[in-house]
Amino acid sequence: MKVVLASKNKHKLEEIRQITDKFDIELILQSELGVDIDVEETGTTFEENSLIKAKAVMEATGLPALADDSGIAVDALNGEPGVYSARYGFDESLDDWGRLLLLLKNTEHVPDGQRQAKFVCVISLVMPDGKVIQARGEIHGELTREARGEGGFGYDPIFYYPPLGKTTAELTPEEKNAVSHRGNALKVFYEELKERLYADK
Repeated sequence: MKVVLASKNKHKLEEIRQITDKFDIELILQSELGVDIDVEETGTTFEENSLIKAKAVMEATGLPALADDSGIAVDALNGEPGVYSARYGFDESLDDWGRLLLLLKNTEHVPDGQRQAKFVCVISLVMPDGKVIQARGEIHGELTREARGEGGFGYDPIFYYPPLGKTTAELTPEEKNAVSHRGNALKVFYEELKERLYADK
């Protein structure tokens, strides 16, 4: 099944493809179809934003569209930045590294032992016939006080995952896919896909 990824983020494509390749899904970027749309994320939850993006790209391409909305939620900041993780600070001059530094600055007062955080990912698949499949995944850890690791992207260098004793930027791609919020969401998504679309196969 050919599915369009509602994203321009090649890092996301690589991460998701490593998992969807096992599921008989050919995942392509919207740009490969000549589609270049910026979807306004007006939702207040990961579920809403994921669905908004997938529906817009499905309508633009006529193909099944897959979107994920993900972010980091810090307990001491009442769940911020949450759905605004990619726009944290609402300063267009900030890149991923700038947003990471801003989060460290805004949590520098939070003592060790109280720096719990989680990554959340919600994946939505919207089919041309109106079917929707949605799945949520999380990974729980804590914020470091400085960046560690060269892998991953976004906030990975400051997200420490205690069971493996590393930040998610220090994990190998295989380790990360096995435990990450996106990997966990994709596992749930695959089970939903089998149950709802492949049940008779």
